[in-house]
Amino acid sequence: MDLGIQGRMALVCASSRGLGWACAEALAREGVQVVINGRDLAKVEQAAADLRTLTGAGVVAVAADVTTAAGRAALLAAVPEPDILINNNAGPSPAAFQDITDEMWEDAVGANMIAPLLLTRAVLAGMIRRTFGRIINITSAMVTTPRPHMTLSAAARAGLTAAHKGLSLEVARSNVTINNLLPERFDTARQEQMARAAMQRENITYDEARSRQIQSIAAGRLGRPQEFGAMCAFLCSAHAGYVSGQNIHLDGGSYPGLI
Repeated sequence: MDLGIQGRMALVCASSRGLGWACAEALAREGVQVVINGRDLAKVEQAAADLRTLTGAGVVAVAADVTTAAGRAALLAAVPEPDILINNNAGPSPAAFQDITDEMWEDAVGANMIAPLLLTRAVLAGMIRRTFGRIINITSAMVTTPRPHMTLSAAARAGLTAAHKGLSLEVARSNVTINNLLPERFDTARQEQMARAAMQRENITYDEARSRQIQSIAAGRLGRPQEFGAMCAFLCSAHAGYVSGQNIHLDGGSYPGLI
């Protein structure tokens, strides 16, 4: 299927690896010109070179911290008016509620709610003017299925989701869509981090922690990042203009709710 987005411009945050990388790759394969981002200059430049080799697309690397005003300015200087914005950032570390400090709350909300909202605000007027825009927030299954040790992630990302839901109602008439991808247990470095946290929290081995991750998924396996990227690319496509304000679970059929 031709997704109808060849030649579009995309800003993909936190995309030198993991699910951000998977989204950038899927978009680049569709002929989208992609700006990728990471904090480590060498790593993001290598990621950009790999993407160019894999896809032949135009890829720009920007080393920047999206949680800072300077970092966001650097990204927007590279692509002032993107047609596609993929909001993404590393999630907070697991922590028991009583152990969460004031600083941890501020960092989580700043990184996983405020920073993406500020990027959305920066690019939205241009999308409305051009009558085309696709905004995807990579959030977490914790938005709809919170866990006690994931309070930071659930709170910040639920706030992001609520703010964008209201906004989606206003901009849909301009062919600007806003959707959220809620991953659960994709085979990335994040799940390795979560396994090591579980080792400490539950006094189990690494192999046991990884086995429990797999057992928690109805499909009986971890997700492949390419599966995530494919869904992201479709939601950014010309065919997805009637889908907006949605939380889309990518979890191997594990979400227990009806709606």
